[in-house]
Amino acid sequence: MTASPSSLNESGSRNQIGLHPISSEPIQPRLQIVSSQGQLQVHSSPYRGSFPMVLSEALRSAGLGSRVLIAQFLKGGVSQGPKNTIKLCGKLEWLRPNIYGCISKVQTNEDLEEESLTNEHAVKEVWEICKKQLANNQLDKLVLDEIGLAIKFGFISEKELITTLENRHNSIDVILTGPSIPINIFSIADQITQLRCSK
Repeated sequence: MTASPSSLNESGSRNQIGLHPISSEPIQPRLQIVSSQGQLQVHSSPYRGSFPMVLSEALRSAGLGSRVLIAQFLKGGVSQGPKNTIKLCGKLEWLRPNIYGCISKVQTNEDLEEESLTNEHAVKEVWEICKKQLANNQLDKLVLDEIGLAIKFGFISEKELITTLENRHNSIDVILTGPSIPINIFSIADQITQLRCSK
């Protein structure tokens, strides 16, 4: 097949002004999606109190579509517990134990033995939910508020916490807040923030 005179003239005109056919580029490999790497963060302080930075980050993550659970282990209230979680921003759940008030120390008085058992059951119930969601990869971010004190008061085992954290899916961020975080947690944490009392 021969080219028509008009196509030859066009080709010659292009060559004269420096335009050449574009050679086909080699096909580039597709971009590989990198899986996110979850972090273990610790926000500790010598006193009990809220961590607004952690809470605002949890809200922001949920607002952007992440599945977030905030678990407070020692702060209860009216109509709390696993059946009455608070839901915010669509994907954030706020879980507290099914107790009234705040647990501030281990109760050893015999008169308070029943209340102590109730507190222990309620705290362990919250912990079991956290463990299950971590094991089943149902979360993007988990905040464990005052879990160090829950360990100190004997409600949760330090060894069990470490095992659970080490065996979680590697894309889940976990943030521990509050006082009395065990030293062994610091050694496996990716980020540590310590608040200090000003004098």
